[in-house]
Amino acid sequence: MKVAIASDHGGFEYKAKITEYLTSAGIEFKDFGPESTASVDYPDYAGPVAEAVASGEFDRGILICGTGIGMSIAANKVPGIRCALVHDVFTAQVTREHNNSNVLAMGQRVIGEGLMLLIVKTWLNAEFEGGRHQQRIDKIAQLESCNG
Repeated sequence: MKVAIASDHGGFEYKAKITEYLTSAGIEFKDFGPESTASVDYPDYAGPVAEAVASGEFDRGILICGTGIGMSIAANKVPGIRCALVHDVFTAQVTREHNNSNVLAMGQRVIGEGLMLLIVKTWLNAEFEGGRHQQRIDKIAQLESCNG
């Protein structure tokens, strides 16, 4: 699995913790930035991660900002992206199993560090169940193609 990861200034500290985890777990990743806590605009980081996942260069993406809201809105503008804003373990599991989410968004100002790491581990290890859920994913793709 290859993971693309980015944050804005509001999620920079959690991004560092996640990259430490990915390294220790032997998961290949690319950090799309930023390089510091200096104020930046989240679409400048969400867009490249979403595009890298949509193109197939990366299997999954992880985005962190203060609340996760801005990152998830920006990422979901890229066709083929199913970015889920997650702040609990159950949602992390189900968004992979039922929605085949390919990008995870979280808010550093919303959840604690331990919960954040548990969400990441759960989301990365969960698998899409397919079956009846696939037809729903197909309908999402149809909606994207109608909005061009």
